[in-house]
Amino acid sequence: MSSTAATRAEPGVLDVLDVLRADRALTVVRADTIPDVVALCHALAEGWLRTVELTFTTPGVLEHLAKAARVPGVLLGAGTVLTADQARGAIDAGAKFLVTPGLRAPVAEVAVAAGVPVFLGAFTPTEVAQALDLGSAAVKIFPAGRLGPGYLKDLRGPYPGVALLPSGGVSADNASAFLDAGALAVCAGTSVVPPAVVSAGNWSEITERARTFAAALTTPGER
Repeated sequence: MSSTAATRAEPGVLDVLDVLRADRALTVVRADTIPDVVALCHALAEGWLRTVELTFTTPGVLEHLAKAARVPGVLLGAGTVLTADQARGAIDAGAKFLVTPGLRAPVAEVAVAAGVPVFLGAFTPTEVAQALDLGSAAVKIFPAGRLGPGYLKDLRGPYPGVALLPSGGVSADNASAFLDAGALAVCAGTSVVPPAVVSAGNWSEITERARTFAAALTTPGER
């Protein structure tokens, strides 16, 4: 396969957004240790959550990204990306998207230049506008749980065409409300991947938690 063909086969900005739009969820993994990242990704995919974000708060995240980058059926990204060096390292390791907790212009610059979608973190309407100016493919609203789905709906007023990803405080109990408020997808965190459960390698529990969360996003008959 030529390098051009290989490049065309890689997921692009629209492909990543299409997956998120279809699946409605992105799983954010934060743990002190991940004993088997490939098994973790398989466990989440078996629970119908195939988009996974490994964060830089996890030790050895670049090694984890490199191991999990080619797990079939999983779309892998890097989160809590704070610097340009971290952005380059994550992309080199195989991350197909980058996520930041706030507005990080150096990270956005690296991602945009590489053609890798970046989801910059924002909270206020002004920060959403700044994220868009920096090239954010979607904007992560964090911490979304503080003001709830109503706040996301309010943001959709001035930004009706902007893809918003609520993160922080999202659970199976309120995920559908965020989607109804106009979210592109929701970020699943400790309710699906509790750090202690990940560190213990309890993959069957992870799968069950993922299925419970995914089921809360759908109406009967969609699965």
